[in-house]
Order: sequence, then C-alpha cells, then structure tokens
Amino acid sequence: MKYLFIALSLFILCQPVKSQETNFEEKELKINEVTEGTLTLPGSGDAESLIIFIQGSGPTDRNGNQSMMKNDGMKLMARELAANGIASFRFDKRIFKMQELKLKEENLRFEDFVQDVKDILTYFENQENFENLIIAGHSEGSLVGMLASEETADGFISLAGAGEPIDNIIVEQVNKMAPQLGENARAAFDELKEDGKTTNYSPMLENLFRESVQPYMNSWMKYDPSKEIRSLEIPVLIINGTSDIQVEPEQAQMLHEASEDSRLLLIDKMNHIFRKMESDDKLVNTKSYNEPSRPLHPELIPEITNFIKELE
Repeated sequence: MKYLFIALSLFILCQPVKSQETNFEEKELKINEVTEGTLTLPGSGDAESLIIFIQGSGPTDRNGNQSMMKNDGMKLMARELAANGIASFRFDKRIFKMQELKLKEENLRFEDFVQDVKDILTYFENQENFENLIIAGHSEGSLVGMLASEETADGFISLAGAGEPIDNIIVEQVNKMAPQLGENARAAFDELKEDGKTTNYSPMLENLFRESVQPYMNSWMKYDPSKEIRSLEIPVLIINGTSDIQVEPEQAQMLHEASEDSRLLLIDKMNHIFRKMESDDKLVNTKSYNEPSRPLHPELIPEITNFIKELE
C-alpha cells in the first residue's frame, strides 16, 4: 500500500502479441488514465466469456508481481485459461500511476479501486464482444470484486479472499508475528474507526498506521466481506488453498456460509500464489513467491474452467 491513486477518462490502445504456441493472443489496453492492462484471448481470437482479474494489496502489477516478488501467477492463469477457450483481462493497479499523475496516497480510498473495476466492466459491456463477464478478485481484490460485481457481472470468483473485515485480519497477523503488538494494533484500529484517525500506535506499526494511509485503511475496514458477498445474486466460486499462509481456509468457509449461491473449493496444498506446496516449511512456501517457473497447482485452472463453462 506504499503507492496509491485515483482515475478518470476512457479510451483504448491495442497492440496484438501472438504466442509462439499460438494458443493465446494478447492485446494491450488502456481503459482510462489509471487503468492499463492486457487482454488475453484464445488463439482463435474468439471467446464467449471474459474474466477480469483483480490483484491483491500493495503495488501488485497485472501479472501478480511486485518489485521484489516475481511469480507471474496471474499471467500464467490468463494464458492457461486462454488455452481452454476463456478470455481474460488483467491490469496494473492505479498505484503505478501515482508519480505520473501527481496523485497522493492520502487521497486514495478503497472505493477508488472498486470504481476502476466498474469502469472496466462498463468498457467490455459496451464492446459487446463477450456473453459473460466474470470478476475474479485475489486477496484484497476479492472484496473489491464483490463490490464491483453487484450490478453488471455474470459471475464472481474469490481467490484467497478474506471473510471478515481487514482490521480483524491484520490484528490476527500482527498477533502471530509479534504478539506484544497485537493489542496495540487492535486499539489503534478501534480509535481509527471511532475518530477517523489514530496516533496511539507503536512506531513498529508505522507502515500500517502512518498518517497518509489512515484514510484508505478507514475506508477499507468499514466493509465486511461476509456481508457484501451475501448481496450478490450471481453464481459465486470461492477458492482457497490449504497451504495459504496469508489467508487461511477458514476465511473462505466464512464467505461460503454467507453466500447462498456459492461453491467452495479448498485446493489441497495450494498456497497464496496458486502453487502446489509439497512441504509444510513456511520458508519454502515464501520462496515460491519468487519462482515464476514453478507451475500453477494442477487443479486450479480445470476448476475455474468448469465454473465458467457452466455459465455458458
């Protein structure tokens, strides 16, 4: 969440790129000032359904990577889905436009990310090239996707999405890493929720509660994913890995129990970035975040494909 932003305007730039294997075709699209991404199509160029991928928290690009973390998770998913006849659009978060557009972190709100996805939905809806538009949100992107899906999406996929408000999730994570700071984090969140700002936090929690990020955190934690998913009147697929060390399977269970029209899929030994973990060693798990050559969990793409094909 270090670099964050805001959006407007609508136009498109397409530059096709053909895969050497010819099972997918890619075009670069610019939806608006802050949203640029890649449209991945089957090699034939035709698809009935389009998945819009939403990235997780922080400066995460369209491929699922950050500056010190390259795993290409989203890129691999897009290309493997294209081989199954499903198109997708993945995009860089508005975070990457901060310097160019001279936007400030303190002006960012959670709703800005939601509006970005709504703009993408509107663009593809106006193009009328696809019968079904499906939102697939990863981690933080799961909640973004829920909020954006309410009006025009035909299906929703939660990929390692939380089932409770973000302040609860963060406090639990802090408790695991530094138990002595957990109570302080809880008090700071409570003060932020009550007063709209907080000053009573440990210097060790500065990255979480620095003044410039507090408005964004306040706008984020007011949403309860388990309540938001309940309002969706479209088919829902909830996916989590049993080896996810960031979002535990219990969070997916919460979402499933809250959503009447949902399917829960807990993939054995899959971690947060969709890789199969044969080891329970957390260091091995974390190391995979920087191993783009490591294949996706073999059950992931077939399950997503089945969900999409049922919509068709």
